Amino acid sequence: MLQMFAKAFGVVFVTLGILGFVPALTPDGKLLGIFEVGTVHNIIHLASGLVALATGFSSEYASRKYFQVFGVVYGLVTVLGIFYGNNDILGIVEHNVADIFLHAAITAATLYLGFGYRDRGVHTTAV
Repeated sequence: MLQMFAKAFGVVFVTLGILGFVPALTPDGKLLGIFEVGTVHNIIHLASGLVALATGFSSEYASRKYFQVFGVVYGLVTVLGIFYGNNDILGIVEHNVADIFLHAAITAATLYLGFGYRDRGVHTTAV
C-alpha cells in the first residue's frame, strides 16, 4: 500500500513542479496565486516527485524509507520556513507563509506514512 501512496505523492509533486513553470498559473511567482514558487522550488518538487515514483515502483521498504526521510526533511523545511518567514529559505528556496502551512501538513502525512502506517490488509500465514 505504501508503494501506491509513494506513486501518488510522486505524481502530485512532479505535476506541481511542472505547473510551477507555467506563467499563467504562477502570477507574481505564486502557484495559483497562493504558494510562492520559483526555479529552485520547482526543481525540488520535480526531484522529490521522481524519487517518490522510483521508490513507489521499487518496494514497500523503499517507499517506507522515502516517507521517513521525506517527512524528516519536510519537517526541517517547515521549521526553517517559520524561521525565515516570507524570505527565501537559506537565501535560495522561494517560499511564503502559505508554504509553511502546506509543508507542515505534508510533514504530518509523510511522517505518519513512514513511521506510523501499518497495512491492515488480510494476510495469510502458512500452517
